[in-house]
Amino acid sequence: MLLPISEVKKRLPNDFINNLYENFSPLVVDNILVGMNCNKYTTLRVNTLKYNIQDLMKYFKEKNIKFERVPWYNEALIIKNASEKDIQKLDIYEKGYIYLQSLSSMVPPLVLQPKQEEKILDLTAAPGSKTTQIASLMKNKGYILANELDKIRYERLKYNIEVQGTNIVEVINKRGEYIGDEYNKYFDKVLLDTPCSGEGRFIANLTSTYRDWSLKRVNQLVKMQKKLFESAFKAVKQNGTIVYSTCTINKEENEYILNWALQNFNIKLLDIDLNIKDTLQGCNKDLNLSINKAIKILPSKTMEGFFVAKIKKL
Repeated sequence: MLLPISEVKKRLPNDFINNLYENFSPLVVDNILVGMNCNKYTTLRVNTLKYNIQDLMKYFKEKNIKFERVPWYNEALIIKNASEKDIQKLDIYEKGYIYLQSLSSMVPPLVLQPKQEEKILDLTAAPGSKTTQIASLMKNKGYILANELDKIRYERLKYNIEVQGTNIVEVINKRGEYIGDEYNKYFDKVLLDTPCSGEGRFIANLTSTYRDWSLKRVNQLVKMQKKLFESAFKAVKQNGTIVYSTCTINKEENEYILNWALQNFNIKLLDIDLNIKDTLQGCNKDLNLSINKAIKILPSKTMEGFFVAKIKKL
């Protein structure tokens, strides 16, 4: 059941609400809170290594599962009348023909634009949504190093990679901040979908989604994000690409990280060529002007809140 916006404001952390009003106009704040107050549609993508979108749509029609295409990604569908649990009971799920994934989470691999035969690093990879998407975009040709520090999540990552039939992925269990030293200038492209405070996933009537959030936690994460960015910068070749993404919407973990990176590394921000609704430019007030090339996706019925930036190492 939907809550009144006044009740949403009461439930979400007070510091978080104050931060929203500092960073966004009242109208945008209302849109964000509405997005955190609705039941999300189930979204998924077809695993093109095993299946194709035409057969998937035909299958869903036979099962009376209603869906909608995603204008900016041919391989993704929005499911209108089935939950994730319903989809998980289908044989095509068990066989790895599809992958349940939020639409926002599909954006960073598309922005990365991985090509066949490239060497790609997914620095913080679990549970493998983006790793397996990258492998399918590469048609299983090339090399992906997928790293995950947490042992349980590392096992989940290995499992998902196996089910999806991606055979170009090496999975490792290491501290991401040291990988740049170990694989110096080795990769064509790096995805840094960094651990973050997860504000884009807040759901007002699910306390578990924001219970652990605090300004202190945000500041701790910023320190880690900077170390991971430095590692990503070291790991990528000259003229290579880094995609930096988070599922959070504050400036501390997004625009301020980019501003710090622009001051400390020889990089430039690139345009993102995807036409997605409900996005804002990265806010660059008092910051480097190029930060407006990044995109911030607002939470909605189909999307989680997300931030994505495309970076070139000069």
